[in-house]
Amino acid sequence: MIWNKEMECADREVMRDLQLKRLQEEVKYEYENVPYYAEKMDKAGVKPEDIRTLEDIALLPFITKEDIADNYPTGLFAQPMENIIRIQSSSGTTGKPKIIGYTQRDMEDWGEAVARGLAMCGATAGDVVHVAYGYGLFTGGLGAHAGAETIGATVLPMSSGNTARQIAFMQDMKSSIICCTPSYALTIAEAVEREGVDPEKLSVKAGLFGAEPWTKSMRGKIEKGLGLKAHDIYGLTEITGPGVSISCDENNGMHINEDLFYPEIVDPETLKPLPIGETGELVFTTLRKQGVPMIRYRTRDICRLMDDKCPCGRTTVRMDRVLGRTDDMLIVKGVNVFPSQVEIVIGKFRELTLNYKLIVDRVGNSDTIELMVEFAEGLIIDDIDFVEHMRKKVEHALRETLQIGCKVRFLNAGTLPRSEGKAVRVEDRRRFE
Repeated sequence: MIWNKEMECADREVMRDLQLKRLQEEVKYEYENVPYYAEKMDKAGVKPEDIRTLEDIALLPFITKEDIADNYPTGLFAQPMENIIRIQSSSGTTGKPKIIGYTQRDMEDWGEAVARGLAMCGATAGDVVHVAYGYGLFTGGLGAHAGAETIGATVLPMSSGNTARQIAFMQDMKSSIICCTPSYALTIAEAVEREGVDPEKLSVKAGLFGAEPWTKSMRGKIEKGLGLKAHDIYGLTEITGPGVSISCDENNGMHINEDLFYPEIVDPETLKPLPIGETGELVFTTLRKQGVPMIRYRTRDICRLMDDKCPCGRTTVRMDRVLGRTDDMLIVKGVNVFPSQVEIVIGKFRELTLNYKLIVDRVGNSDTIELMVEFAEGLIIDDIDFVEHMRKKVEHALRETLQIGCKVRFLNAGTLPRSEGKAVRVEDRRRFE
């Protein structure tokens, strides 16, 4: 099913005309309402009236995660707080979260974007949408929830965890669409098998999975284990949350909601725009955002865009799967994790050095993260009580900052190898081929 044929199947020239009109409006709106970005435009020597074609977007300065951090908490807001009806957040590089505010129209647009994705899954008003993303400041749960309500479906706001209860509700309430991280979907699938539940007898027909990288083999296991069709969903809090792009039944890239989000691919080194089909850094510009508009936001995700005809009938440009990142951000259990956040935490303990390494792995269906860190010179790991006391303190501090659990392993000073160049702080053992 196609939820919004006017936008999703628009003639390319009609779409480009709409994008230009909205881009011009968004740039003018941000220039007039966000002094920080107006100053950036002035320094770049560009005014809103200089944007006469879509290609002129290259004249505009980028917004980066550093800009968001420098303007914490609300320096990039374009509306006063009385017009902001929702705050969402994700992790930031400095330990400070990225705070994004939404107006009523922003919320409606977000619901519309996710509704299109749910429709790609075959969802209608008669479906029961089982939302097992986490609810709270992160955008997953509430984003999927808004999309389901926009379609008019029945929502089960399960949140994540308590897998036995998830399965019970799937059976009793006849959940037909499930939304969660792919790793949690696989956990549910394995629990279904363990409990002897026949997946063919479940009512679930499709799933919308995102917030973390996943493999083709994982997709196959999920589809077999739950008896459904798996779809990708991509998003980021800075732009709106999940729903920026979604895969159709063809599963050949994710259709971008181009009337709401304008995509570019730029060379990560020169920052010059690259043509369709070439791989580079993904950049998004919001086209209707009121609360916190984003002009040329550098996602740091590496991928390519595709504009060949899709058999599903949608004409929107598609983005391929993300191949990696241009910065040091990790996505662990759907949460953004920066090594710089870890440095801030361990820097608060005089008993520790800043010589550390993060080991990220996948055990079963779940991501794991472990911190190996050296004790300060002169401290030896021979007092078990002291070591356990320190471990609890550091693990608690990491959880408070990262919002996920991180195991800690202490090493004696001088244990970790030194580098004459850039220190290698992360070893990611997961495979996403």
